Amino acid sequence: MGSSFGKLFRIHTYGESHGPALGVIVDGCPAGLEIDETFIQSELDRRKPGQSKITTQRQEGDTFEILSGVFEGKSTGTPISILIRNQDQRSKDYSHIADKYRPSHADYTFQEKYGHRDYRGGGRSSARETAARVAAGAIAKLFLKHHGVSAQAYVSQVGALKLDKPYTELDLSKTEDNIVRCPDATVAEQMIELIDETRKNRDTIGGIVTGVIKGTPVGLGEPVFDKLHAELGKAMLSINAVKGFEYGSGFEGVKLNGSDHNDAFYKDGDKVKTRTNLSGGIQGGISNGEDIYFNVAFKPVATIMKDQESVNEAGESITVSGKGRHDPCVVPRAVPIVDAMAALVIADYLLISRSNRL
Repeated sequence: MGSSFGKLFRIHTYGESHGPALGVIVDGCPAGLEIDETFIQSELDRRKPGQSKITTQRQEGDTFEILSGVFEGKSTGTPISILIRNQDQRSKDYSHIADKYRPSHADYTFQEKYGHRDYRGGGRSSARETAARVAAGAIAKLFLKHHGVSAQAYVSQVGALKLDKPYTELDLSKTEDNIVRCPDATVAEQMIELIDETRKNRDTIGGIVTGVIKGTPVGLGEPVFDKLHAELGKAMLSINAVKGFEYGSGFEGVKLNGSDHNDAFYKDGDKVKTRTNLSGGIQGGISNGEDIYFNVAFKPVATIMKDQESVNEAGESITVSGKGRHDPCVVPRAVPIVDAMAALVIADYLLISRSNRL
């Protein structure tokens, strides 16, 4: 249960952090789409561990294999199966917590729910599962590109250090120019310094990833339970360590009066547009053709290299501390996960939209 996402453009992920492999099955991708394997690998490289001093030093190449659904470089319309083999597991790093519950991890809830758990790196609840999502998201991005739609994310906040510029004033092509994935070079250096200082203090820190979807046609989403922003929220809140989601004006919008918050319409040639975009590109649960933008809040990584109070499976009080290789801040590697999940949502709704009108 709970390992599938989407309705028509549907994915199913499988595998564990310390198992032999993980992967994804992409079902519903239309036939004839050119599958650029170099692009898929570049997306996985953005998420993989060991890429800089401010990420976990686990060394995984995240090289993928396509097992089905692609022939002569194009999708066949049948399920696309992608396998990513694990190469650098150090399961012994977790032997000390085999019967212990780490604070703010899924150890206790997993044990209570299933009565049996894989304690090595969190098993199925590990963020390593997101590699499969990024591979699937890369295929969704190729599909979106065919329709003139793009999904891109960047780091806009680390701890209390915030990039105080809207995405419209940023050059998002510079997002990959630094290891923290913030498109403002000055703020990026400050973020890197803050994360590195936190790492040296054997602690972790949270942050915010901002997502921007451009080129979305009018009419994606449904007016009641399957609102476009609701599905985007579900997609983002399904990512490990996410604690919050907002789109458009979000929580700041409560400070405005309706007269200030409403987006006035005007006619631009043969298109209806809005003079402002506090709605975040979605009105009544349906895309209005403007940019969709949103924020995703990530908590500090729960594994810290300090002693913490906890209990073991027998209910005895114990002290537990992290070992092994972990991210001091997840947001730099979360950027490709956020835009992958956004791409999967939009790809799904593009296919759904084909059935809404004659």
